[in-house]
Amino acid sequence: MDLELVGKIALVTGASRGIGKIVAESFAAEGVHLHLTARNDAVLESVKKDIEKNHDVEVVLHPLDLTEPGACERLSEAVGHIDILVNNAGAIPSGTLLEIDEKAWRDGWELKVMSYINLCRIYYGKMKENGSGVIINNIGNSGEIFDPRYIAGTTGNAGLMAFTRALGGHSLDDNIRVVGVNPGPVNTDRIYNMLKKRAKDVLSDESRYTELLEGYPLSRPAHVHEVTDLIVFLASYRAGYTSGVIYTVDGGISSRRSII
Repeated sequence: MDLELVGKIALVTGASRGIGKIVAESFAAEGVHLHLTARNDAVLESVKKDIEKNHDVEVVLHPLDLTEPGACERLSEAVGHIDILVNNAGAIPSGTLLEIDEKAWRDGWELKVMSYINLCRIYYGKMKENGSGVIINNIGNSGEIFDPRYIAGTTGNAGLMAFTRALGGHSLDDNIRVVGVNPGPVNTDRIYNMLKKRAKDVLSDESRYTELLEGYPLSRPAHVHEVTDLIVFLASYRAGYTSGVIYTVDGGISSRRSII
């Protein structure tokens, strides 16, 4: 299937690891030129080296902290024109209301929630001027499951889901598509860190975290490509009538009322 992405330009945030890294590699495989941002300069350089070794695309790095005042504006000035924005940066800490203090809550939201909103604000305007564009917000299935043990994340992600639907519901009037993706547990370091914490709380032994996998569909988290392939498809011509919706990729976990 030709996704008609060759020559497009994408900005991917949180691109140094996990879903961000693999979605960047997947775009490159489709001939998409890349602007990648994350905090870790050295890791970004490694990602760039691997992509340029395997694919004939241009990769430009923008190492920065999106929580710094004016960072999103500086990033957009450095990047210039893009066709696709993938908001992926940030991981909101897990814990209950009494475990997550105000600073941790605000820090998590500043990167995950506010950077998404700020970059959407900036790039929606640019895309409107250019006459087209696609914005993909990688959010998380906790926005559908109100788990008190992940209260900062479930609240922030629910807000991003509402934001994505509100923005994307009318964005095709400007020939822009805005879509959300809600992964459940994905085979990255982050989910295993969360499982260890949950095993310590529930089983009193974090080393027993693998036992919690037995409750997952297929007894495993999602493979990363099962999320990133969807993101690439949604950014493509083939999904041209898709906007203002959220796609959940969690094997049915959200229907079981648990995020991990």
